[in-house]
Amino acid sequence: MAQRPPSAAVLVLHGGRENGTEPPPPGPLNLPGVRMRPFVRGVVRAARAAGEDVLVTRVRYAHRGWNGTRADPFHDAVAALDALREEAGDSLPVVLLGHSMGARAALRAAGHPLVRGVVGLAPWCPPGDPVTQLAGRDVVLVHSNRDRVTSPQATQSLTARARRAGARTCMITVRGGDHAMLRRAPAWHRLATGLVAGLLGSGSLPGPVGAALALPPTAEATEGTLDLDLDLDLDLGLGLGLGLGLGPLRDRTGAPR
Repeated sequence: MAQRPPSAAVLVLHGGRENGTEPPPPGPLNLPGVRMRPFVRGVVRAARAAGEDVLVTRVRYAHRGWNGTRADPFHDAVAALDALREEAGDSLPVVLLGHSMGARAALRAAGHPLVRGVVGLAPWCPPGDPVTQLAGRDVVLVHSNRDRVTSPQATQSLTARARRAGARTCMITVRGGDHAMLRRAPAWHRLATGLVAGLLGSGSLPGPVGAALALPPTAEATEGTLDLDLDLDLDLGLGLGLGLGLGPLRDRTGAPR
């Protein structure tokens, strides 16, 4: 009996380096890939309650770094999206979940026809990166105020630029977190899980996030910036990311490389 096509998909993109043409190390040696495992498990748990078939798959990078104008992870992400399109058709809704360099790749690849939204964790958002490809997409970026690797200020600026370009955007600040998302890890995991479900339409976004996404293009960057502790209630607004109607998840991630 043929397996039915998925009803939605989540594409996971881990972090990397600014430069590096070698492939990522295998298995547990690929620490950025390992760091995304709890996020994958969170989405899997969120998918157990209902009957939808949601596919989660992880982008396999050919190279460890972004590598300047080559933008290697961006091309890897587009190739993964093209493969999904060939497998499941043009109507498959996809949310991209990326961390650091992976979030940059997700933002760049969001113009692909399958992409409905992006959840970027501690994203790398250089000032000159394009935003026109984000028009019509929902983009929620989560950043620690103590990140010393990527800039929360650059993330906030990108949300404003993308909003002016036609995207629906929001930034959430995690006070006291860090770039690797190890400090306050449960908050990062629950928040990302709930946001992915909400952007897929399988769960409800917290009210403040929905309000930020609905801001007009002229809104200031600060208007679309939320504080995790002041504006969002994880227990009431997001819960544990469970029972959000995602349904069984087809896990095709394998071990990170």
